[in-house]
Order: sequence, then structure tokens, then C-alpha cells
Amino acid sequence: MSKLLDPKVLMAIKELSLAAKTTIDGFMSGINKSTIKGQGLEFSQYRSYQPGDDLRSLDWKMFARSDRYYIRESEIETNISIRFLVDASASMNHKDGDFTKIDYARYLAASLAYLGNLQGDAIGLYVINEAGIFSMAAKQDYQHLARLFYQLEQIKPDKTFITPIHYKELYAGAQKRELLVFITDMYETNEEIFSFLDTLNTLKHEVVVFHLMSPNELELNFKGYSTFEDLETGRSVQIDQDKARAVYKARLQEYLEATRIKLLDRRIFYRMIRTDQPLDAALRDFLNQRNKLNV
Repeated sequence: MSKLLDPKVLMAIKELSLAAKTTIDGFMSGINKSTIKGQGLEFSQYRSYQPGDDLRSLDWKMFARSDRYYIRESEIETNISIRFLVDASASMNHKDGDFTKIDYARYLAASLAYLGNLQGDAIGLYVINEAGIFSMAAKQDYQHLARLFYQLEQIKPDKTFITPIHYKELYAGAQKRELLVFITDMYETNEEIFSFLDTLNTLKHEVVVFHLMSPNELELNFKGYSTFEDLETGRSVQIDQDKARAVYKARLQEYLEATRIKLLDRRIFYRMIRTDQPLDAALRDFLNQRNKLNV
């Protein structure tokens, strides 16, 4: 077991589905099975024989009992490919209390990857910053999951977010649509994150965005500080927190609402998470909401 996995978190989410009932390219339903009928493993229903049906699907025991031809249908189990995208730009080093944003991102990705692997899904990883995209193919086995945990542990946030010149990595794996779980602080200077998300949308992936924010960001409560430095650009600014707090919080709420709407318009599932929120509670709330929306 990776040190990134907390038994309390796993107990809270183990009975929930990450993928839920997605609708593209045979993604699984909330219980890891599609609604596609065929020669699967688990019995679903009988239906009357129709001309053109595969005779191998006839149930001869039913014929012997009823003297009628029936096709035995099963639900075909279909696994999906889930890729975790982790923002590794320098702003993810922001710290409040004992955790940086990248710490929270590691635990979040590890827990969901464990859940997906437990449900039989292929798990992959992108680590993203100005240097490019580290790509780890999606596979379904425990050794691969262990390698993914190792790569999460090695992430060292640096510089700014990715530029379009590196998007070729995204297109390289575009043959199969995936469920993409993007973990980020949404820090950008020139709409680079939204440009990135628009690229993911053109590839017809389903995208979930976890927006990480720390309590001191949300409340503008950096005790003892009056000078603030941008972790990505190095620029600094002096702020009287007490005087600026009311205006800051109002503008922050406007920004968060605008972000939510912009992602909703792109049909991207958005969830803002405070880094002081217990991970088990945050994940259980998210997974319950996701399952309800996709029923």
C-alpha cells in the first residue's frame, strides 16, 4: 500500500463509483457494467428470438421447457480508461498549515486511482507544467498502480503551466476516449488552463476538474505577512490584508462563480475543494453527487 493511501479515505469511498453512468464510447455504468446487451458474463434477461439473431445465443433449455425460441442476453462488462492530470506548476507549492496543494493533489489522485483500479478500470497519469507533459499510459493491474503512486510521489512543482507547444502529447493518446480527472489550482495568467481544457474537449474526453484552494487564500488570512510573492512569476506586491479583505473576498466569489459557469458551458464537471477539508468527506461528497447526476 502506498503511503499516499489513507485507510479511512478508502473505507469512505470503496462502495462508490468514480466513473458513474458516462455515455461516451462504452464507458461503464455506476456498477462497472454498460447497458450494452450481448454475450457477457452476467445474466440480464431473455427476449424472443428475432430473424438475424446469432443462433449461438439461443437458450435450448428454455426451448425445451416452452417450445419457443429465446435469446439469453447478458450485460457485457466494459472497463474504462481513467487518466489523472496533475497541475505541477509552481503555484501548487502554496502551503497552508501542514499541507501544500500538491500534497493534497497527490492524496486525491492516489485515492481515486485506487478506487478506479479496484473497479477494474485502466489508470493513467499526466503530470503537467511548463517543461512539458509526463505521460503514463493507462493500464489495469496492481503493479502499474504502484508505479503510478511512485510517480505521484516524485512530482516537484516548478515554473508555470503548460504551453500549447506541448499539446502533442495529448493527441498522441487520442485514439481512445478517457475520463480525465484534472487536479489544479486554476492559477493562470493568459487563459492557458482554459485553452488546455478546450483542447481536451476537442478530443471528446469527459473531464472532471478539482479546483484546490487553501483557507488562507479564501479568507485572505496570511498572519504576519504584508508582502506577497507570486510563486510562478516572482513578482511581489504589498497588501494591507485587513483593508483589502472585504473587496478581495467579493471579487474571489465573482471569480469562482465565473469559473464554474465557464466550465459548465464546456460540459466539464467542476468541484472546488478546500485543502483543509478532510479528503474522505470531500471525495464521498463528490462521488455521491456524481452518481446522482449520472443516474
